[in-house]
Amino acid sequence: MNGYLVAIVFYALVLIAIGWFIGKKVKGAGGFFVAGRQLTTGLLFTTLIAANIGAGSTVGVAGIGYKFGISGWWWIGSAGIGSMILAYVIGPKIWRISCRYNLYTLGDYLDLRYSKSFRGLISGMMAIGTLALFSGQLIGVAWILNVVANIDKVWGILIGACVTTLYFAAGGLLSAAIVNIVEIVVILLGFTLAMPFVISYVGGWSGLTASIAQKLGTEGAAQFFSWKGIGATTIIGYLFMLIPSFCISPGLIGKVYGAKNERAIKAGTALNGVVQLIFAFSPVIIGMCAFAAFPNLANRELALPTAMKEMMPFAISTLALAAIFAAEVSTADAVLYMLTTSISNDIVKTFFRPNLSEQGLLKLSRKVTLICGVIGVALAIVMPNILTALQIFYSLMSVSLAAPLFLGLFCRRASSKGAILSAVGGIIITLFLQFGNGGKGIWILNATSTGILFSFVIMIASIFIFPATKAQLDDK
Repeated sequence: MNGYLVAIVFYALVLIAIGWFIGKKVKGAGGFFVAGRQLTTGLLFTTLIAANIGAGSTVGVAGIGYKFGISGWWWIGSAGIGSMILAYVIGPKIWRISCRYNLYTLGDYLDLRYSKSFRGLISGMMAIGTLALFSGQLIGVAWILNVVANIDKVWGILIGACVTTLYFAAGGLLSAAIVNIVEIVVILLGFTLAMPFVISYVGGWSGLTASIAQKLGTEGAAQFFSWKGIGATTIIGYLFMLIPSFCISPGLIGKVYGAKNERAIKAGTALNGVVQLIFAFSPVIIGMCAFAAFPNLANRELALPTAMKEMMPFAISTLALAAIFAAEVSTADAVLYMLTTSISNDIVKTFFRPNLSEQGLLKLSRKVTLICGVIGVALAIVMPNILTALQIFYSLMSVSLAAPLFLGLFCRRASSKGAILSAVGGIIITLFLQFGNGGKGIWILNATSTGILFSFVIMIASIFIFPATKAQLDDK
């Protein structure tokens, strides 16, 4: 039997077992949604970093490194910058509000700060985008299993969905936080051990540069090793799209709600950001080495699992492949968290079953998790690649939510009318430019960057035209 597959299956069973064991301790919605607000600095760090290092940050970014070189760093680097803003600017303030008003989700905050209609608008869009994000994580799992065991994409997607759905449905955020400890140890250890072997395989850094120069020529190699090799428009697009995404994401905000105190938020979230900024080099360099060794891969997103399998000894290779599997699964549970809370609490309970009890909400959340798992599988089967799925989510979230959340937290005059106009206006501009102008925006900006900029302009203008009249939230 394939040794790689045996190791990954064993690892998956361990994750499910841990998740169900922890799930027995979760008795109410508060435990499921915000882990009883008992996440320490260490637990918050592990559950955030495990969520943030997923299919996009591993398989997807290695694919960028495979094609464009070192400038692929900007994807995870932008996310790391966003995490630092969450740690010191957004996180502490919104956590104080969540504790004062007993909020479970970002939707609870949007309802309280703006209106129920704005909450419904954002929750509906987030549900659509998050399903795309979940499908991206499942595609990452499928590519790993395809390389190590020649498992068909559809079966790989089903396996990934089963593992994630089963352990998350048991205990929600608390199960995920404990399972994430195991996952992040495997992820960081696997990538740390893999790097020296991959670089050595291509003859060290000098061997890598010589090989790239031979394949791409002097000019092509210079661009491959340039920080702006992927292009200024793409880099700015990453900054506009990913910095907001990693400080306003409903999934990450929900994890911050679960923190024990403000110190845990600042220390745990900032450490998560620092690790992202450092980790960002790893998948990019592995992707570059994979191009040097295997320049004719049919799909660039196979670069990482191929490198992990072919460019190191079996024992290290097995751990490294388990690390990628852990990365995809750990982020998939964070995505399920967003989906479950958005649908069960922000849509069903808010608009259809307002009198639902804590116990009833817990049961509903577990059912929604399973249903979302099935829908995510269907989307993953038809989605072309990981980054397409992720960009759908990040673009939708940043364009619709960044301006209302930032202005709502720090400006008392921000109103519900302004928030709705900002979100809808930003989405309309983005869609128009994406499909009517080939994805190009103003100047060197792409469609998403322009949409985000436009949403901020609308939101700022609304402060003077439609100032808020309702009493504002107190975070003291």
